[in-house]
Formats: sequence, C-alpha cells, structure tokens
Amino acid sequence: MYGKEYLKNKLSAKQGRVSTRYEYYSMKNHVTDISQTLPQEFRWLKHSLGWCAKTVDSVADRLIFRGFKNDNFDMQGIFNMNNPDIFFDSAIISALISSCCFIYISPGENGFPRLQVIDGYNATGVIDPITGLLEEGYAVISRDTYGNPDIEAYFTANSTIYSYKNMNDVEVLNKAPYPLLVPIIYKPDAKRPFGRSRITRAEMLIMQSALRTLRRAEVSGEFYSYPQRYVLGLSDDTEIDDKWKAAMTAMLTISADEDGDKPEVGQFPQQSMTPYVDQLKMLAALFAGESGLTMDDLGFVSDNPSSSEAIKASHENLRLTAKKAQRTFGSGFLNVGYIAACLRDSYEYKRQQVYLTKPCWEPIFEPDAATLSSIGDGAIKVNQAVPGYFNADNLRSLTGIEKSEVDYE
Repeated sequence: MYGKEYLKNKLSAKQGRVSTRYEYYSMKNHVTDISQTLPQEFRWLKHSLGWCAKTVDSVADRLIFRGFKNDNFDMQGIFNMNNPDIFFDSAIISALISSCCFIYISPGENGFPRLQVIDGYNATGVIDPITGLLEEGYAVISRDTYGNPDIEAYFTANSTIYSYKNMNDVEVLNKAPYPLLVPIIYKPDAKRPFGRSRITRAEMLIMQSALRTLRRAEVSGEFYSYPQRYVLGLSDDTEIDDKWKAAMTAMLTISADEDGDKPEVGQFPQQSMTPYVDQLKMLAALFAGESGLTMDDLGFVSDNPSSSEAIKASHENLRLTAKKAQRTFGSGFLNVGYIAACLRDSYEYKRQQVYLTKPCWEPIFEPDAATLSSIGDGAIKVNQAVPGYFNADNLRSLTGIEKSEVDYE
C-alpha cells in the first residue's frame, strides 16, 4: 500500500492538466499572445471557439448505454435506482475530458448502493492492470466555497476512511473485495493505465492559433472598416473643421484654390478578410484531422449537401473512436455493477463470477428508413442461409429499436 499522502501528491501533480482541459471544454481558456504588433488597446479582446467541446460531445452523444446481457446479479437494477440518464452521460463526458473519472459507491439510507461520479480533478488511485479495479484510492468527496477539501476519503479493500474538516477520521467497513472507488477510463494502454484525454495537446495548440487568428481579424476589421482617404495637392492654408465628418460623409466638396488648382482625392484599398478566413480554414482542417471530425462539424459547411451515407462515411474515424470507447467504458461500468452488487448483498463475490455478463450499447449511428430496410432484407437472406442467425436480440443491436411487447397472436 502506498498510503493516503502518496495518493494526495499524485492527485496534486495531475490536477493542473485536468483543469486546463476543462477550461478548453468550457471555452474559458486564455489565449497565449505572441504578437508584437497588436496595439495594447486591443489586447483585452476575448474570443472563444467550441471545437474542443465539439470533439468531446461528438463522441459522448453517440455513446448510449443500454444495459447488461446475462445480468445474473441484477446490476442493472442498481443503475436504474441512480438516475441512469444523468449518471451515464456525466461519467462518459468526465472520462472523455480528463481521461478518466471515478464512481464513488456508498450505501444509501436503505442500504441500497448510491453511485456518484467524481471527475479526474478530485480522485486518483493505484490500478490493478488485470481487472481495471483499484488496489487503493483517494477522492475529495466535497469542497467548501473556497475550493478546499471538506470531506476526503481513502479507499482500500473492505474499508473506507473518511476525513472531515476539524474532526477525527471515521473508518467504515464493508464487504467489497476492492475499494468502493471504480475508475471509468478512456483509451488506456500499458504506459498510461488511466488513459488519455479526448482533448489532445495538438488540439489545444491548434485552438490557440485559431483564437489568435480571430483576434487579428477583429482588430483588422476595426482598423479598416472605413478605408483611409488621402488628398494630394492641398494648400497649406486649408483646414478641415471636422475630420470625422469628412471621413464618414458620402460626398466631399473641395474647391479649387486661387490659382485654379484642384487637389487630387483618393482612397487606399480596403483590407481583405480573405487571408484570415483561409488561415482559419487551414486550422480547422488540422483540427478535423486530429479529432476525426469533418469541416462541416467545425462550422465550414460545404456548398453541396451530403447524403446520409456520405455523412456516415465521412465520420468513419469517429465511429471507430466511439466503438473503442464502448469497450473500455463498458468494462468500467461492469466493474461498478460488480462492486455495487457486493455492497448491496454484503457478500464478497469473485470477479470471475461476472465473466458472462456483457455490456450492451445502442448503435453509434441511428439507422434511417433506408438503412432499416437494408438491414431487414439482409436479415431475411442470412436467416434463409443460416436459420435463426438473426433474432430480436442482435437485431436490436443493429437497429436500436426495442422489440414490441404487444402479442398479436
């Protein structure tokens, strides 16, 4: 065991990175200004882009957890008692932003498990690379109005030690064979078992360049909204009473001097915004390549609308990303159900006892009428060749449509 202090230091070391990604997701990040020519009067300008939020939400919106297959321990019943519509969305979004979130499991008033999502800023642990469960964990359960920890918890197998402000520690025993803090991880690997954030460093740097481009465009628009005019050959004795009126009026009257010479009036060409738009498109293309989104997703709509099949084909990388996230998140939710079942029944079940239970998800892309027709034709032909290959169970996974419970016989 590493102990509570080790885990607190580990959490403190990564909080800055998690906080930065939440700022990008919330569009509250600051622009790193590298310009030497921008006037000081315009440095207060603030801009925001929702590209980082889009890269998270584009995956989160397609991950809809349906339930468990072969649920012998009624784990789905535990989730159903914990506001599942909000719970799963909150856990998935938090994990995508900070690479992992944690589910804090505690006994409710009637002994039924309560599930609380804790983001990666407030929890950490030491993970078992085989099961994906923690060997020990630490979490800040709540904070005061100043952001200081109000309730902390140190988790081990069969025990949770709570630390309250200005109070003695309280240890609560349980029958769970693992800590009551379960990680939900996005894209784990051997080097980084707690995963990687959906908001990558490359995306954040591209966002900085895009925000600086917007700022330069805004400043140029202010400077060159009204093109600068000039007058050649004007007598030294001539005075313009109201320079602002002269700049804004639609018609100017300039009389000839005593010698009959007339001044030459001209206008500097207005600055084009095309270079800024082109640069922003280039940065959007870089961001799209990094995130798996399309230019349409980032606000640059193509002139020719795409068909539904073309849209799906353009989001193939996004589909593969969501498919992989279903596997890792499904394993995490299965671990949550397993630990919660142990707490509910006050019995140390073995992790191997739930190996038949499989997480189920709704289709990543909802099929339209044409796709449903194709699925139906394909299912009929396959069942003719291999009777019983398709049934209501696996067709649900393809269509996302639940079988009707009405019996027409």
